[in-house]
Amino acid sequence: MKNKSAPSEPFPASPCWLAVAVPTPAHSGLSGPLTYACDRPLPAGAIVRVPLGRRDVLGVVWGPAEPPAPALAAQTRPIASAFDALPPLDAHWRALIAFAARYYQRALGEVALAALPPQLRTLDATQLARRLARRAKAAPTSAPATAPALSSAAPAALALTPEQAAALAQIQTQPGPFLLHGATGSGKTEVYMRAAEAALAHDAAAQVLVMVPEINLTPQLEARFAARFAPRLGAGSVVAMHSGLTPPQRLASWLAAHTGQARIVLGTRMAVLASLPHLRLIVVDEEHDASYKQQEGARYSARDLAVYRGRLHGARVILGSATPSLESWHQSRPPAPAEGDAGGRYQRLSMPSRVGADGRAHAALPRVRRVDMNHQPRGAVLAPPLLEAIQARVARGEQSLLLLNRRGWAPVLHCSACGWKSECPHCSAWRVFHRIDRTLRCHHCGLTQPVPRACPGCGNADITPIGRGTEQLEDHIATMLQDTRRADGSPARVARIDADTTRRKGELAEQLAHVHSGEVDVLVGTQMVTKGHDFRRITLVAAVNPDAALFSSDFRAPERLFALLMQAAGRAGRDAAHGQASEMWVQTAHPAHPLFEALKCHDYAGFAASQLQERAAAGLPPFMHLALLRAESRSQEAAQAFLHAAAAALDDQAAAATDAPPGLAAALAHVSRYPAVPAAMQRLAGVERAQMLLESPTRAALQHVLHAWQPLLHGLRGQHKGIVRWAIDVDPLGF
Repeated sequence: MKNKSAPSEPFPASPCWLAVAVPTPAHSGLSGPLTYACDRPLPAGAIVRVPLGRRDVLGVVWGPAEPPAPALAAQTRPIASAFDALPPLDAHWRALIAFAARYYQRALGEVALAALPPQLRTLDATQLARRLARRAKAAPTSAPATAPALSSAAPAALALTPEQAAALAQIQTQPGPFLLHGATGSGKTEVYMRAAEAALAHDAAAQVLVMVPEINLTPQLEARFAARFAPRLGAGSVVAMHSGLTPPQRLASWLAAHTGQARIVLGTRMAVLASLPHLRLIVVDEEHDASYKQQEGARYSARDLAVYRGRLHGARVILGSATPSLESWHQSRPPAPAEGDAGGRYQRLSMPSRVGADGRAHAALPRVRRVDMNHQPRGAVLAPPLLEAIQARVARGEQSLLLLNRRGWAPVLHCSACGWKSECPHCSAWRVFHRIDRTLRCHHCGLTQPVPRACPGCGNADITPIGRGTEQLEDHIATMLQDTRRADGSPARVARIDADTTRRKGELAEQLAHVHSGEVDVLVGTQMVTKGHDFRRITLVAAVNPDAALFSSDFRAPERLFALLMQAAGRAGRDAAHGQASEMWVQTAHPAHPLFEALKCHDYAGFAASQLQERAAAGLPPFMHLALLRAESRSQEAAQAFLHAAAAALDDQAAAATDAPPGLAAALAHVSRYPAVPAAMQRLAGVERAQMLLESPTRAALQHVLHAWQPLLHGLRGQHKGIVRWAIDVDPLGF
């Protein structure tokens, strides 16, 4: 693709032609690199600034370009500047970006530039050179001048359990990828750190990438890696990469990783695209978490890209979880020669036993107790036996955790006179009642308004909340425990951790510190408190209302609920001294549901087997490969009309004898396409959304069809003026 804009700078006398990946406008149809002129050859991977339209943008040299035709040569613009002080991005990184753009059906420049720190786009070559010079000058005082050798033996580390030692032995002797299936509290983090030590000891320049779903929810993991490695490798050897950092911090972390100064990078999904030229080990902790799937722009799966990147670098990949995704579990299945099944591509490692604080004693998994809410007092928020169990633990100096995955006071306000409900005017969702500031908030578009004094529909002053959230649960349990005393005679203390109480920087760390110090007796929270926290004093966990996900239309809902409850149960009894008395209470109106039966036995394998059997019968992932074509418009009719026109255009092209891409008709024979329907959330922020589902038993056929569809979609958008945007979502998490 040539850049045909008029030249804005003097044209080189004897130019070199470069293919440069730039962030072309969305839906422009320019998916590949553009051709620019340069007065000297630049290596592939060099970062440059180039003119695009009326502005200069950041670009990545993808390699030499074919000389343009003489008529176009004079119109091809030269690059503005090159970041000569920065080492070029290596071939492995470029191969990863090219694969992600191709597989997830996005423009090459969009993916490449999204992988670079935002502040880099605001600097010119001179400014960047000055920053790098300052970093080099400061390096001797902040980190060793050369990468020190790291002994694989951790002098202060605890002895490994037999299960940990067996897992590590296979990681060090087998190629992987590995699925580390370890119970909560089984010591997976120690395995990660030992594997990192081995990789760093084997290669003095080696780098390790450790990915977590949400960095702010796993502070202990970051602290443990820093405490173990920073004193031995230098202060700048362990860095974090996530969106919570300031732009200068993100740039500093990226530069440290790109130049090899950072030996260990801890990050969220964005870190999988970071430049790590000496990558030798990738760890994906809590690999089942939906946060690894990007939901805007290039909708990539960081977990899947981690596996692909490990193959590119020849690096070992460890996917760790107590409740692996069904896709990863299926990929780690053992061979079954009698059934003609060669097994999965991953190697499964099991660590079913929990590890005590001394690294050796094994704490028992919590006992699961199901409470049939059909037999409890009408309207009870907490069953009386559960309340008594919480009171007993307060008196003994132990802690309890109440899980309710719904924040706010109540999910909806309702008028019994006319039926009005607090619906969001911009979204297909209810506005949630937050009593703490007397507001109605939409948790999707962010609309916030004061609670009306009377019903907007009929003027009735008696509008009531329906359902309950964490605010109401916190207030209720505080009332129920107002006469309960701790062992020292002081009143019981209740705290709440959710997205509302942790908005400001440092609030989450402060509240977690209160929990770890024992200042909190009962912790109320959402799924935030179930991820990666090592609460040593919690001996009781209760799921207050988990039934909503049992009969959801989302085929992944049971998998997510089981993972959430298993992860929540894992917060209890992590200290071996209290492990035998730890409990997980589940309040449900369906105590005999198979999901709760499997939870009672902590039987993930049995639950996974039943779910995979259902998915195989229904033709769902991992036995079928899916893609969604999404369209957004100001009207639902326009969005669906675009999708139907796209389907018709694809059929017409496949039927054409001369213009059809090779193999399109054959690929379409293996792809099923469903009619356009409204999305699960039909309206979001005033925009109507529709979708069309494609499925195929072969990934190659689906990719072939999607690639052939791209130019047709770009052409149709000009004919459908009402379309705000469209996007292809490969391997969607829901539909």
